[in-house]
Amino acid sequence: MTDKLPPQDRHFLRRQQAAIAGLHLPTAEELLLGMAFFREDLAEDIREYSERLSGLLKKRKRTRLALLAAGLDELALHPSSDAVLAVEAALDLIDDAQGLPFDECRLRCRFYRAFFGDGQATALIAGEIAHLASEKLTAAESLHLLWRSLSWAAQSRALHARQRAGVSSERSAEWFEMEVRTYEAHFKNAITSKMVDGSEPKDSGDAGLSIPTWEEEPLEHQTRPTNGVVVINGVGNDTTAEGKRVAKEFEKFKQRELPLPGMPQLTEVRARLIAEFPYAVTVIDNVLEGLDGRANLYLRPMILLGAPGSGKTEFAKRLSKELGAPFEVISCGGLSDSAIGGTARRWSSGEPSLAIMAVRRHRCAGPILILDEIDKIGTSRNNGNVHDVLIGLYEPVTSRCWHDPYIQAPCDLSHVSWLMTANSIEPIPRALRDRCRILRFPTPGADQLPTLASRILERLYIDAGYDPRWAKPLEGFELDALAKVWTGGSIRRLERVVEGLRKAREQARRQQ
Repeated sequence: MTDKLPPQDRHFLRRQQAAIAGLHLPTAEELLLGMAFFREDLAEDIREYSERLSGLLKKRKRTRLALLAAGLDELALHPSSDAVLAVEAALDLIDDAQGLPFDECRLRCRFYRAFFGDGQATALIAGEIAHLASEKLTAAESLHLLWRSLSWAAQSRALHARQRAGVSSERSAEWFEMEVRTYEAHFKNAITSKMVDGSEPKDSGDAGLSIPTWEEEPLEHQTRPTNGVVVINGVGNDTTAEGKRVAKEFEKFKQRELPLPGMPQLTEVRARLIAEFPYAVTVIDNVLEGLDGRANLYLRPMILLGAPGSGKTEFAKRLSKELGAPFEVISCGGLSDSAIGGTARRWSSGEPSLAIMAVRRHRCAGPILILDEIDKIGTSRNNGNVHDVLIGLYEPVTSRCWHDPYIQAPCDLSHVSWLMTANSIEPIPRALRDRCRILRFPTPGADQLPTLASRILERLYIDAGYDPRWAKPLEGFELDALAKVWTGGSIRRLERVVEGLRKAREQARRQQ
């Protein structure tokens, strides 16, 4: 396969493999072209480059270079955006380059700052890539750099939007690269498809590269295909030992259509949900609104906001079950970004993104993922941030070509539905809230006691291994006793009280 590549591509591939193996430090231009960092790690690349340039400067034994050498030494020890800025400041103090590669250093510093989440640096790199595209001789090279430049420009816009929304952009190189590749795949598909079709959009303002918002749902979710969706088109770097293992792991899913959940009879779904959650009629109607007439099920990202114990999580599970979609419940306490977005296969803990694992487990392109108590997600940014990952998964464009770090290829996760529960909205960043419907889940009142207690009693008997017919209707004195200790509020507290009643019933029955 390599022999069929043009000579320049074979040369780039050889140097890429050498960089990954730690045998070649990529040049700034090679990084612009898309070459991986030294040993595929941002910190390793920074350390290797800083130590090399610092050693070169120290050999010159010039006083003006000492400050820059000291800055490079600090950068090698503690790679960070601030350390990169200190190196750039030291560069600005030097008037005469004296034959040293300072232009290369400046460009590389911008590249590093971009990966640390600097939107301005990301925009500058987009311009550098575009300039490089104008100097390339072949059309193929120019096209590749064109959609790469556009992807960096889109990433710059995303970083600025997150900064305005109060979401920190500082993240690992892995997550930055994943998002850029996702944009790149989108622009590549959009541009090449238009070249093949030869058609021009009627209005450039409505061109297909615009990113839809949740104010107007994408048409693909309104007229969903019924014959299935290809989630995984292929596995990246499948010639390596790890790549072959992952390719074998997902062999049954590559380029194969997976079914989407069908749409059940919504009137029956509504009736059953109201019978179980009579106090949440407004929420039920809001959730089911707009689903009628569709061939397949898809729910917009949604946050059920309510008091602890109000039944939010149970409602999300019952809703998923009644809609006939496979679902999973994920507790968000202590959840890490890698658990949601996946971990690169080169690590011993490498695994696919949570959505890909759900798709594989259920063999369905549109499972429902319930993130329980999303307001309890940690905000540490040592290895990225869960909120930032979810933003990418909720966006229609990025989820359609989500770059999974384990599969190392774009995957179509745009058909996955996301439900979230939260006790408080304040800990959730505005950037994430803006991409979700927020429905206030009510707390049941005392007037709902007869219905709720009967339902809970029946379920408790079933959970205990009894036939549901053992759950005889509650008598008046039993309801009066329950009303004295439960006057509305937490469903969990009512469950404990009804469980005590069930045990008392069983004890009285055995004594007869």
